[in-house]
Formats: sequence, structure tokens, C-alpha cells
Amino acid sequence: PSPRSCQPHGANEEALRYEIEELKQKDLSLDQEIAQLLSEGYSLEELEKHISLLHEYNDIKDAGQMLLGKLAVIRGVTTKQLYPEYDLELSD
Repeated sequence: PSPRSCQPHGANEEALRYEIEELKQKDLSLDQEIAQLLSEGYSLEELEKHISLLHEYNDIKDAGQMLLGKLAVIRGVTTKQLYPEYDLELSD
């Protein structure tokens, strides 16, 4: 059984209420952030494109990290040791 199923019924309900309230607050915060960006002249299409590009960037970065990791294993070094060889910063 899951840890939640071992909790008393009231505690489980309270946890769910708390989670729902947190999600409502997050939704409100995101709506406010979107409204702020729209008021600054951004369009929804532009924001969606930006988000899409960020996802693509993250996917490419993840693939690069995976390749560096495999290369590091083959060479018997750490990925950190490979960064200078490929002109990468640790913050990359």
C-alpha cells in the first residue's frame, strides 16, 4: 500500500485540499505573469514560440550532455575534464 493509504482519511483529505490550494495559487501566479508579459507587448504566439524553442534547446543540451558523458566513460575521465577541450563553460 502507498504511504497515503496508511494515513487517516481526514489527513488525506487535508493534504489534497492543501495541494489544490497550492495549484490554484500557482495558476493565479502564472495568469498574472502572462498578463504582465502581454502588457509589455508580447503576444501569446510569441510566448508559445519562445517556450517551444526553450524545450528544443533543452532537448539538444540533454543530448549533448549524454554524448559528453559517454565520451568521458570511454576516455576514463570526468565530463568536467572534457569541457575545456570543447571550449565549454561549466555553466553550459
